[in-house]
Amino acid sequence: MDDYDDVCVLVPTYNEAETIGEVVEGFQATGLENVLVVDGGSEDGTQSIASDHGARVVQQSGSGKGQAIREALGLIDAPYVLMADGDATYRPEDADRVLEPLLSGEAEHVIGNRFADMEPGAMTRLNRIGNRLINGTFRLVHGRDLQDILSGYRAFTRSSVERFTLTSDGFGIETELSVECVKHGVTTAVVPITYRSRPAESETNLRPFRDGAVILLTLYQMAKTNNPLFYFGSVGVVAVLAGLLLAGFVGFRWFARGISHEVLALVSGVSILLGIQLLMFGVLSDLIVSVNREHNRQIDRVVRELEALRTEQARSTATDGRGDDPETQDR
Repeated sequence: MDDYDDVCVLVPTYNEAETIGEVVEGFQATGLENVLVVDGGSEDGTQSIASDHGARVVQQSGSGKGQAIREALGLIDAPYVLMADGDATYRPEDADRVLEPLLSGEAEHVIGNRFADMEPGAMTRLNRIGNRLINGTFRLVHGRDLQDILSGYRAFTRSSVERFTLTSDGFGIETELSVECVKHGVTTAVVPITYRSRPAESETNLRPFRDGAVILLTLYQMAKTNNPLFYFGSVGVVAVLAGLLLAGFVGFRWFARGISHEVLALVSGVSILLGIQLLMFGVLSDLIVSVNREHNRQIDRVVRELEALRTEQARSTATDGRGDDPETQDR
């Protein structure tokens, strides 16, 4: 069993009384003693059950999974965070697999891929289709294939998340985490995990259509700062196409029937010009983002080098101090 003293298990909950005790015990059995449960005001005894099983329990000041995670990150001192849900769909036994790339220094963020080993009935057909759509959109918009960006089983360094801008209050938090990893160049690993069926007596808090729409909107909105060429270019292409269609209609009516549509012609021209301007703005914004990203990488490299130098100087000072100690010299 690995030593997980530097790892805090973060479990956001809301009315998970049927499963939270099992979840806390499962992680503690793997050596993860530091379990933080952030509860959204459950009315079924979730908080007391989690506390009785040895977890540290905090009631969040707001509501929603995203707000719970954002608030929890300000309460955690451990350098590593393992995030999981409280509905027992994730196996605590997979914690070793999720944490290994993190603790070995191979990655700063690790995502557990639920589709690698999904039990029958663990996800409805509608949710599978929605996940494929969202993951495909993520690949298109943000240019990375992270396989399962909506997975709630992930691990990350607290220092890497401190660079993120997280604003989501609900289920869009996993989407924001994934986008911010790409945006800030955080090394991200994807590992296979087992995704289990939710216990029959436990009710889901997910609303597929509403939450799916929010996630897709979040993906598009975050493209503004991560992929502005797509964000502005998509609107620009739609505007140009709309203008060309109107221009075609106006031209057909004029040449075929001799009927003029001055207002539609004006709208068509404005639409085409607007679209071209948006495309140009997208190109310029993408250039600025690329330059800024490179500057941030250089700054991060300098910071890491300074921290390494400071650590080396501290070790050297400690060694010199022991060498000057008379008692050490007598020995």
